[in-house]
Formats: sequence, C-alpha cells, structure tokens
Amino acid sequence: MTTSGFVVSHARDAHFERGLRAFFEYRDLGIRDATDGRVVAHVIRAAEGNDFASQPHLHRTSFQLVYVLKGWVEFEYAGHGRVRLEAGSCVHQPPEIRHREIGHSADLELLEIVMPADFKTVEVDTVDAAADTTAALRA
Repeated sequence: MTTSGFVVSHARDAHFERGLRAFFEYRDLGIRDATDGRVVAHVIRAAEGNDFASQPHLHRTSFQLVYVLKGWVEFEYAGHGRVRLEAGSCVHQPPEIRHREIGHSADLELLEIVMPADFKTVEVDTVDAAADTTAALRA
C-alpha cells in the first residue's frame, strides 16, 4: 500500500483566489496534485463586488459534479431548462452539456469535482444546441 497522493485540506487554512469566473473565488483542495492531474476539486464561493454575467458554455470533461454547501445557484441546462440548486443539492453535469448560470445568492458556496483537472471551457451562442444548428443551416 502506498501513501503517495494523500492530501488533507482544512477550512481553517483556506485560501481563495479569483479564477475562471470573476464573480467567484476558488479554493483548491489539493486534489489535482494528489491525482497527477486526473481530478480537480475546489470550493467555489460568490465574490463580493463583482457583477454577475453568464455566457452559455460547455466544459470538455469526462465527469463533473456540483454540490451546494451554502446558499443557492440557478442554472439553465440544454434539454432540462432551469434548475435551482440549494444547500444540500447535487447535480452531475454530463460531459459537454450546454449550460449557463442564471444567478446565485451572495452567500453561495459549492463543491465542484471535475475530471480531468485541466478541462477546457468553450463559450457557445446559446444553451440550446438545436438553435445553433438551425442558425448554421440558415447561414
């Protein structure tokens, strides 16, 4: 048995940084290094003083899970419409599902686990993939 990859992250030592979205702050839980980049896990919280703006997008992932720790967040998902997640809610976002955030509470905190750690985010014109296809056919 090996202990390589073992990591512990305590809330008392938490350090949050700005990341992918300016209206969020991210706390890396050390999982990326512990798994040699196979998985990333972080706590995300609402950042004060930043205006919310959301562009429809998708993530090139093999796995993505969001678990709300505090507050609420609302998304629009392709094929599913609006989904409001509150403290204790969990969502598995399938690979490349188009979505956008509609809004969140000022006290939002959530846990996100994603594979691979270095996933790509791609902005799209709309959450509805069929609308993109229709527009492309008209052009």
